[in-house]
Amino acid sequence: VKVPASEVFHVHCAWSDEELATIPCAYGTAENMLHRARVGAEDFVLVAGASGGVGSATVQLAKRRGAKVAAITSASKVAQIHDLGADVIVERGSDPTAVLGDSSVDVVVDNVAGPSFPQMLKVLKRGGRYTSSGAIAGPVVALDMRDMYLKDITLIGCTAWDEPVFPNLITYIEGGEIRPLLAKVFPLDQIAAAQREFLKKKHVGKFVLVPPSP
Repeated sequence: VKVPASEVFHVHCAWSDEELATIPCAYGTAENMLHRARVGAEDFVLVAGASGGVGSATVQLAKRRGAKVAAITSASKVAQIHDLGADVIVERGSDPTAVLGDSSVDVVVDNVAGPSFPQMLKVLKRGGRYTSSGAIAGPVVALDMRDMYLKDITLIGCTAWDEPVFPNLITYIEGGEIRPLLAKVFPLDQIAAAQREFLKKKHVGKFVLVPPSP
């Protein structure tokens, strides 16, 4: 693989290579959504799918910005998501408006979508921001246009990262402001076993595949 030198970043920290490997995809995606949604200390942020790689990174990064965070996760992962800094837990399958209240949050970070999408707009305040870079529960959703236009909601789609995102992540790592969430390490020749383990959805954070030594 050959890349431009401008795309190579020095990182000065004590993290292992495996820990550093958890950062680029999940944390970059999470930071990009928070960056575009202009999340700050005054915001209340709801994170859907908070135990996944992007979701767990989003909890940490939103807390780093000083925001109050509510996280949607399964009952078995509540303690781990609290440990990341979540202020409020919404158990998966429950109605967020019943737990948090209608029109209660400033920003929704949602890479889940699917059937729960309408609830994400109900829980947003007037002038709220909804941001997404994925749809693991299904890409086709029901949108009540009244929730969008009567509440002046901004919908923010995110794919490629804005230029400051990755350099910012490097400063967070070097400053000890975030920590890696390395769920498990597999050798590359056990990729099928890693995929089977991944599909059990019992982990928090990222799996890393390690190539054989040269």
